[in-house]
Amino acid sequence: MLDESLLDTPEGLAEADQRGLLRGAAEAGARVRTAARHAVEAGINDLKPDGRPRAVLIAGPGAAATHAADLLGTLAGAGSPVTRLAPTGVAPAAGALRWELPGWAGSVDLLLIATPDGTEPSLSLLAEQAYRRGCSVAAVAPGHTPLHEAVTGAHGMFFPMATAPYDHDEPLAASSPGVLWALLTPLLALLDRIGLLSAPPEALEHVADRLDQIAERCGPAIATYSNPAKTLAAELADALPVIWTEGNSAGPAGRRFSAALAELAGRPALVEELPEALAAHSALLAGPLAASADPDDFFRDRVEETPALHARVVLLRDRPIGGLTAAPAARDLALSHDTPISELEPEPGDEIEALAELIAVTDFAAVYLALASRA
Repeated sequence: MLDESLLDTPEGLAEADQRGLLRGAAEAGARVRTAARHAVEAGINDLKPDGRPRAVLIAGPGAAATHAADLLGTLAGAGSPVTRLAPTGVAPAAGALRWELPGWAGSVDLLLIATPDGTEPSLSLLAEQAYRRGCSVAAVAPGHTPLHEAVTGAHGMFFPMATAPYDHDEPLAASSPGVLWALLTPLLALLDRIGLLSAPPEALEHVADRLDQIAERCGPAIATYSNPAKTLAAELADALPVIWTEGNSAGPAGRRFSAALAELAGRPALVEELPEALAAHSALLAGPLAASADPDDFFRDRVEETPALHARVVLLRDRPIGGLTAAPAARDLALSHDTPISELEPEPGDEIEALAELIAVTDFAAVYLALASRA
């Protein structure tokens, strides 16, 4: 059950926020600026790339590396494939995870390592393996860690991760907002430098400004009725989120929202891109999860009985390609099954700004849902 009263109690939210999730979301803009400064201090402006890499490989633990690969691949397009190297192992622990380069990786490829830990032995070995193969190597991780030493020994570029003092109070959640932007920003600056995507310093500053604006609109002091993130959290209180995305930037934002709901709030969610979502989820909306499938029983004990879980569509939209949009058909399908729908669309701006706004609002929503559900 969601404690909606807690959503409008900033002191209660702060007390419940043992992992610093709200602070991470509120300080996302500051993380971008700090990470961009760290990239400059690491010498990124002195980098003289020798052509574009054939492929970009990303390795790292948990959702942070997955989201980074997804976001970078979307922004880079098809010009240079961005692939995440998934780990193997018997447990999600630093010493148990294993990464390996694919057999075809060589001197024309780029290996990126992104981790909020830096003590994973296999990532250090991966950097050394890449050096022997002739791959270029770059990493974002906390400074003064074994990975830092390994990347330096492999003549790679190392970016110290932008951290905050409270990051060390609790184990970092891979889906936490602070982790994403601390890892992603230096990689954006690097791929801009080598010409794979457009993220110059002024664009990163605009991203930081947009994240600051969202923090003002969605912060804990803003009441639910005028706070889009709190409103979305309240709407998803007893719902199964069915996340539909439209537009290049909305896809990775929707996939991150689904992962954040699972990791931070313990909530399942489904995610699919339009227009394929209409076929993929039409049977779901017509089945027992539809709001019309189980009309509210007047005699149900609302205190003792858990309310039935019903689907709610969350439509995340960016500017659709070619002006074509499946949004009207999506609304019609949802409403034809009495399924409520929530919609988020970013303010005008560059693709990277639109992506940042969708991620920021849904990050806040996942955090509010997590905190109010555990009160």
